[in-house]
Amino acid sequence: MNDQQTEEGPVRLKTLLVDDEEEFLNTMVKRLRKRNLDVNTAREGHEAVNMVSRESFDVVVLDMAMPGMNGIETLREIKRVSPSTEVIILTGHAEVEAAVQGMELGAFDYLLKPTDIDELLYKIQDAFIRKQCREESEECRRRFTIQS
Repeated sequence: MNDQQTEEGPVRLKTLLVDDEEEFLNTMVKRLRKRNLDVNTAREGHEAVNMVSRESFDVVVLDMAMPGMNGIETLREIKRVSPSTEVIILTGHAEVEAAVQGMELGAFDYLLKPTDIDELLYKIQDAFIRKQCREESEECRRRFTIQS
């Protein structure tokens, strides 16, 4: 999944799944952990924003339709507290316009529910790669600026 290494072993991609459907969360957590992802969950938007503000996540997989703070509001807040965290939106057919709005607000991509686990895994990997490339690019710019 992720070839990067530390002295302790392979780096595990840290993912946050945000969805109010308990059965969906439980199923996805099991499947993603089998694929060696470090998976955490939140059942609503406020909880997700609190978690992202306290700890670093590589990728957030965010459902659009949730009670309370909806997916768009949650996305805005996640990007405010952690701009480098990549967000993948999960949405139903009726919410595709909201997913497009989410992309305009900085989401990496969106998938329609129900989603295939392999397709979701590929999106998570792609989002992680983009995050890593951005971080490396910023580090390179900082080094060049300091040396100049």
